[in-house]
Amino acid sequence: MNDRNTESAALTGVSETALMTLNGRAHQAGLSDAIIDDPMAIRLRDAFTTTYGVDYDKFGRRGQEMALRSLAVDKCTIEYLRAHPKATIVALAEGFQTSFWRLDKAVPGGQFRWISVDLPPVIALRDELLPASERITNIGQSALDYSWMDRVDVRDGVFITAEGLLMYLQPDEAMDLIRQCAKRFPGGQMFFDLPPTILKKVAPKGIRATKSYRVPPMPFSLSINQLRALVGRVPGLKAVHDVAMPAGRGFAFKTVFPAFWQFGPMKPFRGVYALLDFG
Repeated sequence: MNDRNTESAALTGVSETALMTLNGRAHQAGLSDAIIDDPMAIRLRDAFTTTYGVDYDKFGRRGQEMALRSLAVDKCTIEYLRAHPKATIVALAEGFQTSFWRLDKAVPGGQFRWISVDLPPVIALRDELLPASERITNIGQSALDYSWMDRVDVRDGVFITAEGLLMYLQPDEAMDLIRQCAKRFPGGQMFFDLPPTILKKVAPKGIRATKSYRVPPMPFSLSINQLRALVGRVPGLKAVHDVAMPAGRGFAFKTVFPAFWQFGPMKPFRGVYALLDFG
């Protein structure tokens, strides 16, 4: 097996979900009525096909969910950058997200710095297939190896994204990551998403997406109410914000799902886009 096939084959389990989310986002970006402007996602998806022969069909549907999540992260990040234009953005378990290029376009004269933290096989592929920038630092290690924190310049603010990460961690690991970030980055913010709390009970072995692919188990989840209850219990955690679901395309994603997301009685049972304030 050559080096390229070795790198591609190393993407298993949770890391492989990075290809699934990339495919969904790139598909949505390529539609005539696209809900997200993400040409770099299209470029990266196609590079995986031509360079490694990745077959995306095994991942199944390419719905709007992945793109909507990215739009929610972008909105929160842009708001933070308005107040902290030279901030450092830390993307934990970034996978094959292309957020840097979307934000660089959305924030004129971008001065923010970017740190991508992921396992070595993922970082190696990012180095190979994505453009380099003097404002991007790639760190090949687990997000749970907290030595990455020592490389973060905190002087101009810190915004942490953990898109599609915490749900795959064990509960004690996820909570410790939140605690460590709250401790190390006062004045910063952290965005992450979580699935409905019932999912870990009804699908303890993961979700069967297609006959040939199963999404890994998601052992960690909390409702927005449970997350808010952490304020005062987690040192340095100042506030927890319930981030709205962006409007998508079509009646269901433009009207029904966003309304459902904001409907009070459903909040304990739906998924979460959470924004944490550290202070």
